[in-house]
Amino acid sequence: MAETYQVTMEKMVYGGDCMGHLPDGRAVFVPFVLPGEKVTVEIVEEKSRFAKGRAVRIATASPDRITPRCIHFEVCGGCQYQELDYAKQLEVKQAILLDQLQRLGGIENPPLQPIVPSPSPWNYRNYVQFHLGQQGELGYIAADGEHLLPISECHLPVDGINTLWPQIELGEESGVFRLGIRQDSYDEIMLILEGEDPKPPEYSEDIPVSAVYTPPDSRLTVLAGEDHLVFKLLDRNFQVSARSFFQVNAPIAEKMVRHLLDQLDFSGGPAAVELYAGVGLFSAFLAPRVRQLIAVESAGSSCHDFAVNLDEFDNVALYEAEAEEVLPALEEPVDLLVMDPPRAGLAPAVHDALGKLLPRQIAYISCDPATLARDLKKILAKGYELVSITPFDQFPQTSHIESISLLRRTGQ
Repeated sequence: MAETYQVTMEKMVYGGDCMGHLPDGRAVFVPFVLPGEKVTVEIVEEKSRFAKGRAVRIATASPDRITPRCIHFEVCGGCQYQELDYAKQLEVKQAILLDQLQRLGGIENPPLQPIVPSPSPWNYRNYVQFHLGQQGELGYIAADGEHLLPISECHLPVDGINTLWPQIELGEESGVFRLGIRQDSYDEIMLILEGEDPKPPEYSEDIPVSAVYTPPDSRLTVLAGEDHLVFKLLDRNFQVSARSFFQVNAPIAEKMVRHLLDQLDFSGGPAAVELYAGVGLFSAFLAPRVRQLIAVESAGSSCHDFAVNLDEFDNVALYEAEAEEVLPALEEPVDLLVMDPPRAGLAPAVHDALGKLLPRQIAYISCDPATLARDLKKILAKGYELVSITPFDQFPQTSHIESISLLRRTGQ
């Protein structure tokens, strides 16, 4: 029998857990409970300095606790905060970002701005990815991170996706292990089927949607319709192919673009670089405001879309390469650097190149407060000051925290 303890939970931490302390003084991290709650905790993982647990019983519930909307909450690994109303979720994310910046970044009084809420806290995702069970049933990875949870409802996808996915029957012989569904700004939908076999499966869905098959390291096969969708942000269309990344919450993505355009200094027509440029969402709005723009993106599919989306601009050069290859090779002065790195943050070579280039302004778009805090600590040590950090709630109901940090070289 696993050990159980009575624990009074203390504070929410990054990743969705709540922290309390065991009788021996070790921190214990428990999902799906709230600060102030008295909880019977069963230990599921022991470490020398901390433990992980699960709530067996909540003896005293928080007054902030509400009834989750989804029947799969606490079993599914997709959402962490459905037991909090949306205003409280925003408070939690703001506090966690502040804690990470202070504790990991050593930034005593970060210029943290109020979090920008999502226009819709539900049905906001224009892209979802299902895993397929042995009988072809659609599901998500369970909260334990190990099992597939077949689902019967989900309240995060936009309405068109939510109407469609329960109708899809791929069957156990399809050879498909993952299914992505994306809906664009014109209500067109694409099914993205992933499998191990280089040959595509038979496709006979009688639904008016595009469908593609994408095996690992092989060419994509169009099974029906188009090989791309079109998203419209701030009156501008963006081609997004099946394998390309795009922001899943389009209204918040618009707010992020507006924030950059409002807060950055474009006087004098700066020379700009954008790292991890994707299909060109930010580049398309930077390009008319800068003298020249060098964009860097490593994914071939995104580069293909970028070339289409920014075809009209003569002052843009795109490099299909890793950021750590291109940035150290730049010799011309850079006035403005915009970067939207993956969850792991910036590679050491990018930090080294930053120390030599010393751009006048930096905009760092982050999806992970922990790596953001560590990266900011290194950037600030190179002679920068933080102008502002603004969180954007790209992912309501979940523990993910997106933000934009603006920095300028001291003395500028």
